[in-house]
Amino acid sequence: MLPRFLLYGCAGWVMEVCFTGMSAALFEKDRAGTAKTYLWMHPIYGATALGMELLHDRLRFLPRPVRALAYTAVIYGAEFTTGWLLRKGLGRCPWDYEKHGWSVKGLIRLDYAPFWYAAALLFEPVREALLRITSEALRQTPEYREAVENGAVVEPQHLSPVSAEQEAGEAADTFLLAEKSDFHPVS
Repeated sequence: MLPRFLLYGCAGWVMEVCFTGMSAALFEKDRAGTAKTYLWMHPIYGATALGMELLHDRLRFLPRPVRALAYTAVIYGAEFTTGWLLRKGLGRCPWDYEKHGWSVKGLIRLDYAPFWYAAALLFEPVREALLRITSEALRQTPEYREAVENGAVVEPQHLSPVSAEQEAGEAADTFLLAEKSDFHPVS
């Protein structure tokens, strides 16, 4: 979970930098496309995406566009809640939408709904990619390879394609079993 939290946070930063840079270039005539984000955004994006993972598990029976509506609500809820908490803790919210007519208490912008919905639609493909990346990273560890070589854990042989979630779970299980076993890799 920690690797995905860190990766989600970084993905959120990249998304925000691209969005604010393009907005500056298109609407503010900033030819440099000056982008902006905040250090606070990494844990906010990471935690929000992990919350969306939990929601995904409960809503997987619904069509993806409907799930994306639920994710959009989660995004708005997280933005409002964390903005409110930052305002209380720091005296101000790093993002301030007060001067925008479509804002709610200066913490969220309702006119950003199409952008948040697009991000919500991209969430599941990004999630699948991160699951594959993290499971492949686990497979590259000496502990994992030695566990497989010593027969402590046998790689599953699937007859049909598996989801990234199943693949990541199997890699994580093998890694955890390798960590708990008595062998120590030779460095």
